[in-house]
Amino acid sequence: MSKRQLLTQAKRWVIKIGSALLTDNGKRLDTQSMAGWVDQIAELSRLGHEIVLVSSGSVAAGMSRLGWTARPSAIHELQAAAAVGQMGLVQAYESHFDTHGMTTAQVLLTHADLSDRQRYLNARSTLRSLLGLGVIPVVNENDTVVTDEIRFGDNDTLGALVANLIEADLLVIMTDQQGLMTADPRQEPTAELVSEVMASDPKLDLMASGGSGQLGRGGMATKLRAARLAARSGAATVIVGGREARVLTRLQQAELLGTLLLPEHERLVARKQWLAGHLRTKGQLVLDQGAARVLRQEGRSLLPVGVKAVSGEFQRGEMVACVDENHQEIARGLVNYNALEAAKVVGKPSHQIQAILGYVDEPELIHRDNLVLV
Repeated sequence: MSKRQLLTQAKRWVIKIGSALLTDNGKRLDTQSMAGWVDQIAELSRLGHEIVLVSSGSVAAGMSRLGWTARPSAIHELQAAAAVGQMGLVQAYESHFDTHGMTTAQVLLTHADLSDRQRYLNARSTLRSLLGLGVIPVVNENDTVVTDEIRFGDNDTLGALVANLIEADLLVIMTDQQGLMTADPRQEPTAELVSEVMASDPKLDLMASGGSGQLGRGGMATKLRAARLAARSGAATVIVGGREARVLTRLQQAELLGTLLLPEHERLVARKQWLAGHLRTKGQLVLDQGAARVLRQEGRSLLPVGVKAVSGEFQRGEMVACVDENHQEIARGLVNYNALEAAKVVGKPSHQIQAILGYVDEPELIHRDNLVLV
């Protein structure tokens, strides 16, 4: 099977659309192009793909509505433009998706949401729930409240972090260029498109030259960094020209468009390696024989009913060790409840969590995707 054929099998996509594509030369939102991309996303959804849309454009749209011709540098002016533009951006997406009978959800994130472990898991649970409900999340950086200290810097990075967050199979970065070229085509007319390459290839750094446009914050170098970030969790990335006719459906059909940047490891292997690299654990869960056997032999999630005791002080999202009754460590993973909550529900079936705690975050103490055997 060719590497491009993997795109037809990619279950979960994150699609990032940049400001240069979303605006008509900075004058207004290009609603006709938006409608075309929405048509293609709807088709992907009908084919069984789960889609998260990461959309730039709020600042650019706000500038247009406010009559500004140059991107401001003052943070409060950028935030004002984002607040104005986000209204039009979301309305446009909602109306286009509604023609397909599809529901959308607005999700605004800051870097703090993904660097804090509890908020990270909350965002992850919300996005996964929306996908399970068949909703298309439309994600953007929360420019209205963000500051320089906590901003992502560009939505390419945000797209990669969202791909990590939801364990996506594919990140598509749609831009106003064909893809990654062997040299800057503005300076080297003989530059050629790089069709397929490992994301970690050091030769790419010399190719990713050039800056961003007037409206955007990221250039090709940021797209390469985003691809490498997505590759850490095993996601492939395609950098592709968004003006190509039916670009998304043609990618799904394994057509040779844009630049495909491949991860070194498959998604699950990459995530397990990342988990295994977290050497510091904050607590311990003692498993009964049945739970220990299930984890070792079947690779299933850890439910509270299979846990006998809890020790240590840990918060939701922190790493804990799972040991058998002889206190031999068999696994470690990111726990869905803090130590006090976990102690209250150990030995109980998952359907009782709501009655015991008054709420339920997840039915598992540790989901199998966040668990690695040692």
